[in-house]
Amino acid sequence: MSLALYGHPFSSYTQKVLIALYENGTPFEFRTIGPDSPHTADWLQRWPLRKFPVLVDGERNVAETSVIIEYLQLAHPGPVQLLPADPMSALDVRFLDRYFDLHVMTPVQRAVDGALSGDAARRADGLAFAQEKLELAYAWLETQLAGRSWAAGADFSMADCAAAPSLFYADWTHRIAETFPVLRAYRARLLARPSFARAVEEARSYRPLFPLGAPDRD
Repeated sequence: MSLALYGHPFSSYTQKVLIALYENGTPFEFRTIGPDSPHTADWLQRWPLRKFPVLVDGERNVAETSVIIEYLQLAHPGPVQLLPADPMSALDVRFLDRYFDLHVMTPVQRAVDGALSGDAARRADGLAFAQEKLELAYAWLETQLAGRSWAAGADFSMADCAAAPSLFYADWTHRIAETFPVLRAYRARLLARPSFARAVEEARSYRPLFPLGAPDRD
C-alpha cells in the first residue's frame, strides 16, 4: 500500500507535512478531510482525536506532524535530510520545530478560534493575545535567524517545514513589522522554496475561509 495523507490543503499542520513530502518527491495519496469528503469517516476511525494530518503507511497510522516527518525520514528517506544525523544538531532542529508550532502557530490559532466563535469579545481577546505573543516570538527570531539561510543554519530542515506555514499565517494575523527585516526576509525565502510554494498554491482557493480576512498578497 502506498502512503496516504489525511488532511486539508489550507491547514498549516497539513502543509508542514506536505512540505516534507514535496522536498523529497515522496509518492503519496492526498485524502482531503471535509464535511462532504468520503475520507472523513476513515480518518476518524484511524485517529478519533479528530486532529489532522494523519499519515497512513500500510497498517501503521502516524499522527503528530513532527513525528510524521521523522517517520518519513526513517521509513521513506529521500535526498533531503530534514533531521541531521548529529544528535546535538538534531536537538537544535527539534527545538526550533517546537518553537514555531508552540510560540508562533498556537497564538495564531487562538486568534482564529476567537474569530470563528462569532463572538466579538472572544475575537478581540484572541487577537490581543496573538499580537502580544507574536511580537515576543518575532523579536526572538529576529536575533536567532541573523546570519542564517534557514532556521537551524545552512540546511533546510524540519524546523523550516514548521516555520513556513506558521509564519505565513502569523503574518496574516499580526503583520511582521519592518523593524524585523531578518524575519521578513526569511519568510520570503520560505515562500520562494518550491515545496512550500506548491503547498501555498494548492490552498489558494480556500483563502476566503480565513476568518480574520486573508490579505491580498502572498
